[in-house]
Amino acid sequence: MKATRASSMFSNFNETLNGMDCIKSFGLESVNRFKQKNMKLIDEWTVVTNLSVSNQRWLAIYLTMIGVAIMFLISMLCVFNIFDIGAASTGVLLASVLADINTLGFVIRCYTNVEGKLTSAERLVDYAYNLPQEPITGETIGPDIEWPTNAQIEYRDVSMRYRSELPLVLKHCTLSIAGESRLGICGRTGAGKSTILSTLYRLNELDCGSILIDGVDISTLNLKFLRSKLSIIPQDPVLFKGSIRDNLDPFHENSDDSLWDALRKSGLIEAEALTDIKLQQDQETMHQFHLDQEVKDDGENFSLGERQLIALARALVKKAKILIMDEATSSVDYETDHKIQTTIENEFNFGFG
Repeated sequence: MKATRASSMFSNFNETLNGMDCIKSFGLESVNRFKQKNMKLIDEWTVVTNLSVSNQRWLAIYLTMIGVAIMFLISMLCVFNIFDIGAASTGVLLASVLADINTLGFVIRCYTNVEGKLTSAERLVDYAYNLPQEPITGETIGPDIEWPTNAQIEYRDVSMRYRSELPLVLKHCTLSIAGESRLGICGRTGAGKSTILSTLYRLNELDCGSILIDGVDISTLNLKFLRSKLSIIPQDPVLFKGSIRDNLDPFHENSDDSLWDALRKSGLIEAEALTDIKLQQDQETMHQFHLDQEVKDDGENFSLGERQLIALARALVKKAKILIMDEATSSVDYETDHKIQTTIENEFNFGFG
């Protein structure tokens, strides 16, 4: 309970700090709603903490009383010569009993602390092993058949909802996209643009209908195989902690030359300086987009435009015939937008976005 209350308190505080720009833009600094919610969560955490400390103090008093009773009993037995031992031995015995009582209290406190701290480990185990997993089973088109060949996409009466108790997000959507073509889906916020794209990845199973790529129903395909044939440049690109090499090719299926070529084509590295950049070994003087350059959590050591170009380079490495762009240039400057558009025009012959 203490850990749960602490998580709510810290989460609310962090969310308030991250949303400070929105709070200021709407002029809500003087509103006490955030302060009152924070104080309420602090009070709830304080109540639980006070209860925990009180229980520990009560346990200490209880163990001390037991120790006093045991020492009194031993003293009486020794005074009335029930045990045939001398005064010195009696003193040693009482000192040992007192030390054992103190040790017992320390062991019990350590046990309760360990049990409380293990809630974090229990959460990790639950997230790692007990969350429902996507079904990976399904058909896989053999390596001797190049699929998809034309990248023709067909939606047949597709309806989808994110959860069974929620309303439909897509309602009987039917469309056909010719192979080797580019398509733009336009609409206001919440119209279902990203939902249409996410159905190709089968992030949520369809309520009814089917999606076919080159005549193959994707619901019958192995998820790993299906997603390996698609590339996406999201609106908010995601980078993982590691190196640029790990982010471009996480399964190490491509050569370094192809990774360098992807960085060059995406505009992250100039072609004239590519040879010199490859030879750099020192981490401190290494080029920002060297394959061995460190990437921090969520790519925080790169700007949004640079992360977008790295996502573009990742799509180039994958060489998929279906490219999905979810407002890939909505948050970048004109120069970055030009680089992305030029690369897509020159390097991708198939597209869907």
